[in-house]
Amino acid sequence: MPDEVILTGVSDKVATLTFNRPDKLNALSMDLIAGSIDTLKSWSSDSEIGCIVVTGSGRAFCAGGDVSTMAQDDSETLEQKIDRLRQMQELSWVLYNMPKITVAAVNGFAMGAGLGVCLSCDLRIASDQAKFGTAYAKVGYGGDFGTTWLLAQYAGGPKAKELFFLGDIIDATEAHRLGLVNRVVPHDNLTSEVNGIASSIAHGPLTSYRYMKANVNLAPSVDFRTMLDREAETHMRCSMTEDHKEGVRAFMEKRQPKFVGR
Repeated sequence: MPDEVILTGVSDKVATLTFNRPDKLNALSMDLIAGSIDTLKSWSSDSEIGCIVVTGSGRAFCAGGDVSTMAQDDSETLEQKIDRLRQMQELSWVLYNMPKITVAAVNGFAMGAGLGVCLSCDLRIASDQAKFGTAYAKVGYGGDFGTTWLLAQYAGGPKAKELFFLGDIIDATEAHRLGLVNRVVPHDNLTSEVNGIASSIAHGPLTSYRYMKANVNLAPSVDFRTMLDREAETHMRCSMTEDHKEGVRAFMEKRQPKFVGR
């Protein structure tokens, strides 16, 4: 994998993955996707990492698929093409499902598959210069990288259909109103704001965050009784951690807890 397609770094328990094809608005390539998936899977099991930030170089978070590579390749069968796309879409699944909290620092355009990657992160902090859109109708595609499910979950079915059918590009304020991003901050403050949030998470009760994430992800697909049973199990798992015991001590002693992540 060429080193330049992604940049990675770890500082104070926060890992940062930067899509680095600024001349292509960080459009997804096979090298970028494969490198990102491998990196995220490695970080997922790294006990020294407490939070993961995903962002892009230059003017875009990720402009989606690389249109210059979209011409039909008759050397592959339909099934091979489907299998390849399924493999690529693991990028969205890893971000959504991994046991660590993922934060999208949306510095610019998040379009098409890039929107799917963005929405797959647990938190989305957007620059006030960020733009969002599906873009699929313009190139005759139907939607990938989880955009259908994620937009329907966050914005509702009718609005998801509008965004797909009409292909409107919306700004950060509208994305926030729709629930697609958590916060909008001044562009020049994006890095510092995200770093502050990521650091707070990275030094927090990581086992609790793990189960909070898993339970919220599970909630739409189960009934209330099933969720109550699940909460009983995960709540008691958290009660066995050092961080829970430290949290109780800190509360009783009227001080800030010093969590260790286990």
